[in-house]
Amino acid sequence: MIQLKHLSTGYRSRILLSDADTIFPAATLTALIGRNGTGKSTLLRAIAGLNPHYSGTIDIDGKDIRDLSAPALARRLAFVSTQRTRIPSMRCVDAVAMGRAPYTNWIGHMRKEDEEIVLRSLEDVGMAGFAMRTLDTMSDGECQRVMIARALAQDTPVILLDEPTSFLDMPSRYDLVRLLGRLAHDQGKCILFSTHELDIATEMTDAVALIDPPRLIHLPAKDFVAAGHLSLIFSN
Repeated sequence: MIQLKHLSTGYRSRILLSDADTIFPAATLTALIGRNGTGKSTLLRAIAGLNPHYSGTIDIDGKDIRDLSAPALARRLAFVSTQRTRIPSMRCVDAVAMGRAPYTNWIGHMRKEDEEIVLRSLEDVGMAGFAMRTLDTMSDGECQRVMIARALAQDTPVILLDEPTSFLDMPSRYDLVRLLGRLAHDQGKCILFSTHELDIATEMTDAVALIDPPRLIHLPAKDFVAAGHLSLIFSN
């Protein structure tokens, strides 16, 4: 669960969010939408502990992230960025194994339990057959699934994704969001992802959160559409 309490964010003199209060519950998939420059990535990075420039409180499962050490936060939250990972000669299984870093010792020794979690994470995203393939030989959609597997291997109750459907073709976008929904509902995870795909946001998620500076409007997907909030995306 993610809880925002009186959260305000921005950059330079511009206020993006002001006094936002909401809860993103466990076992839900939420789409974060808004026009370019309204602060979607800024909010995700703040929740992930990567952007300290905010006021108010961000709680993960009842713990203020400011009070958590980096290892403790990494056991509660996984973040999948927009960056496309293409490390030559790195196998998928090794990329996913990096998600076990918060649980291994200082030299990164993998126990049998860690190896089983890595393989299960690849299986969960339909990539078990690609374990020994290298990242530089795979499509964007395949690599994105591997990065999600890495987040699953991190074994956190919260997963954040910054525009995970970017650079994917239309069928792959729908497949990926269906996968995220299954992971949220079957594994009880709180998954929040930013997107510009309004049909995906309103038809394939449990809830929609719109940043309309300085407001954050967060409602169940059907209620969001019924209330007419989509028009805010196209307004000035």
